[in-house]
Amino acid sequence: MNKQGWTPPLPPAAADTLGFVAARLLRIGAAIEGEVARGALPGAVLMIARRGRLALCETHGHLDPGSAKPMPVDALFSIASMTKPMVAVAALMLCEEGRLAVNEPVRRYLPQLAAMRVNPPQCDGAAGDPTEALRREMTIEDLMRHTAGLSYGRGEKAIYGRYPFSSDVASTRWNGSEFLDELARLPLHYQPGSKWEYSFGLDVLGLVIEAVTGQRLSQFLDERLFRPLGMRDTAFTVPAQDVSRYAKTLPRDPVSGEVQKLRDGTVPHRFDCGGGCAVSTAGDYLRFAQMLANGGELDGVRLLSRKMVEFMTSDHLGPEVDHSALNDYPNIRGYGFGLAVAVRRSPGRGGMPSSAGEFHWAGSTGTYFWVDPAEGLVVVFMAHAPGPIRYYHRQLLHALVAQSLR
Repeated sequence: MNKQGWTPPLPPAAADTLGFVAARLLRIGAAIEGEVARGALPGAVLMIARRGRLALCETHGHLDPGSAKPMPVDALFSIASMTKPMVAVAALMLCEEGRLAVNEPVRRYLPQLAAMRVNPPQCDGAAGDPTEALRREMTIEDLMRHTAGLSYGRGEKAIYGRYPFSSDVASTRWNGSEFLDELARLPLHYQPGSKWEYSFGLDVLGLVIEAVTGQRLSQFLDERLFRPLGMRDTAFTVPAQDVSRYAKTLPRDPVSGEVQKLRDGTVPHRFDCGGGCAVSTAGDYLRFAQMLANGGELDGVRLLSRKMVEFMTSDHLGPEVDHSALNDYPNIRGYGFGLAVAVRRSPGRGGMPSSAGEFHWAGSTGTYFWVDPAEGLVVVFMAHAPGPIRYYHRQLLHALVAQSLR
């Protein structure tokens, strides 16, 4: 691994002084190399921190599987939905300044959405089907915990076909105002607060932030989050001078064999989609995750209060919320959900070993991070492996990291 001229994101320390078993830690790299060798992964960057120190930093495979260039430690990745926790932090910063309230209706900030109605459960949601009035309005909390009644366009009922497929698709097709107009014409899938379903909630939240601050989301994040944390490579578009560090994916999905490609991260989106448009490095994201692990502070810079981080990373799904859709994802079965992060309810279930209170999220491109407060552990995995193989990699990593702890 070439680390010449590279500054570690956290102070390094010998892994055995941080409670890792050195021989078992080697299994992690061997397993990732095995995934590269069998054609399941183009390359990856893995960073593991414990007690605020960098215990492991490894690169594997290639930046571009079509070339011999090894993966650099500062490779850039489209992090997709790992954008969401950063946008939630930005919104919570505004809450702490008295400029935004979590339980306020979204229409207070985005009046374009004030007249939305709901698709009744007995209807397919096709254009022209009857709709019903809201029993209560969607709130800012609903946007962050995916209970607003919104969705992505990924389902069998007709209503899903009326929603854009992803944050990338929406922000490529429309600007922010046009996107809100499109949503306003659609019915919600269900009554706000009644069901968890993965959604455009954080994209809408990003536009709430823009309405409150008068700034583009990328500008606000750069000023208030990225620069204060020293996240120098995190942005919403890959700069021209850094294209040589932008990782590529395998040409074909290793499971289906179908042609595989990602949206070109060098092309600007029409709006800064808070649900999935950021680009970052493993080192930058480790600093963000470590800030959360520290209760809102890193290197003397406080972004959130300790209590607000506790609030964000606690389970927000009460018994009144149908959270059965969490079981559709193999690595979050049995989890609850906080504000833009999944929250582990107990050491059991979830398909992988971890601790109660662990929180995480991932990107559809193959990126992943988690924080285990009970173990003082922060893990960031960056890879461009967007197919279903990513669910296997998440479970594999959890098991390998857990077995390396003393």
